[in-house]
Amino acid sequence: MPRLHETVTTRLPLDETFAFVADFANAPAWDPGTATSERLDAGPVGSGARYRLGVRMGGRVAPMEYRIAGWEPPVRVVLRGSGSGVQAVDDIRFAAAPDGGTVVDYTADLRLTGWMRLLAPFAGGAFKRIGAQAAAGMRAALDARAAGAPR
Repeated sequence: MPRLHETVTTRLPLDETFAFVADFANAPAWDPGTATSERLDAGPVGSGARYRLGVRMGGRVAPMEYRIAGWEPPVRVVLRGSGSGVQAVDDIRFAAAPDGGTVVDYTADLRLTGWMRLLAPFAGGAFKRIGAQAAAGMRAALDARAAGAPR
């Protein structure tokens, strides 16, 4: 099972960082691997909230559905996703940084299913690039919010 792990430090305060990242409707703003995201239900973001994402896989965009499976504001959110030959558990933890910003610790456990599981032994490098690009995108989006850039 491939595992992605990235740590991002931002100047954006803890509560604002949690609210932005934990709402997966914002994923296209920070994850270049996410083409689209929409909330599938109504109400406040929290446990059970569901999202449909369009995830870039090779030269196509594949659908995935995510559900918030763990909700501990403002320190942790866990999302479970499935679709297009992959299942994912994203465990995102947030901690206040000494300078008033936030440290985001992001772990994604991926399981390739169906015929895609045959690619698992060869996918490590690609997944590592995906994780690094998502971390860079998250850092840029959060720092832009901290600087007061248009949101």
